[in-house]
Amino acid sequence: MWRVLATIGLVAALAVSFSSGADAAKRSKQAKVPRLKVTSQQITRRGMIADEQVANVFGCKGGNVSPEIKRTPGPAGTKSYAVTIYDPDAPTGSGFWHWVVFNIPATATELPKNAGDLKANLAPPGTVQSRTDFGMPGYGGPCPPPGDRPHRYHITVFAVDVDHLDGDQNIAAAVVGFQLHFHTLAKGQLIGLYGRSK
Repeated sequence: MWRVLATIGLVAALAVSFSSGADAAKRSKQAKVPRLKVTSQQITRRGMIADEQVANVFGCKGGNVSPEIKRTPGPAGTKSYAVTIYDPDAPTGSGFWHWVVFNIPATATELPKNAGDLKANLAPPGTVQSRTDFGMPGYGGPCPPPGDRPHRYHITVFAVDVDHLDGDQNIAAAVVGFQLHFHTLAKGQLIGLYGRSK
């Protein structure tokens, strides 16, 4: 009986050791993933987002102008970029997607201000802006419920290892995120804040 228990104990110890080793390798790999530096003239790190970038729906009266977004170059093998703006604090149970942009050519160094207005045609050629949680493609600015503490708006830039992700203007943000999970070489993030009293 004691031999059986000893064997079970040895197997358990090896499993724990293997799991710990795998977790350490995963953490090590993640630590080596290059980080992009993301900047914007309109949004400072952890700064309050200006009315110009705020939505003009649901009681908000902003300009709904997407911010300029710049980033440092991606690593070797980068073939395109993607940008998302996501509010994890939205009272939806799943956050809120404000902007989903992908297939940005690797040669493009920025998204210019107001590129989120599809009619303005300011995004780099070939770029796709897909449906946000406002139900339409293009940029939709912050507009949290009145009285909430300021929400965090995560502006994330992804360096992507393929020229094109599958999808058009009608693809859901979650499907774009699913593809990015498997094709991201590096990423960087800038977080802006916005809240309103009424």
